[in-house]
Amino acid sequence: MTERYPLSAQPFYEPTPGEDAAWMALALETARSAAEADDIPVGAVAVRNGEVLAVACNMRERTRCATHHAEILAIEEACRKLGGWRLPGTTLYVTLEPCPMCAGAIINARIPRVVYGASDPKAGAFGSLLNLNDFPLNHKPALIRGVRERECADLLRAYFRKKRLK
Repeated sequence: MTERYPLSAQPFYEPTPGEDAAWMALALETARSAAEADDIPVGAVAVRNGEVLAVACNMRERTRCATHHAEILAIEEACRKLGGWRLPGTTLYVTLEPCPMCAGAIINARIPRVVYGASDPKAGAFGSLLNLNDFPLNHKPALIRGVRERECADLLRAYFRKKRLK
């Protein structure tokens, strides 16, 4: 009989830098789909033990809902898939540094590891504008910054350049 771990005690699989880059490529692909739908190109992928739990992109413009950021949508989908609000053993890949709302959701879902591409000096809540890990909260995710940073930043720059020309 195989021993099962409760969700909170499951061993954590830490991806290699090459795997981080590959998962970020998937986040970039979904971010591009947001841009094609005229939404801000941010993509998020939730991965656990090498398995994709959720893939989402920003949908604020399409749904006219302020909370429909890629991270929130990916967290919601992953919670549904796992059947609970905690996401232990999960890495969340995001093309843009999470904002305060999304960083709060990451902390509340107990996601142990966040990998993001581009920093966000205007709204980034994991180091650029502020760092929620500096506060005495009950959970602090490990942060890996700058994975495929140039591609993530270039996608955002191109989107906003095109918007300004309209």
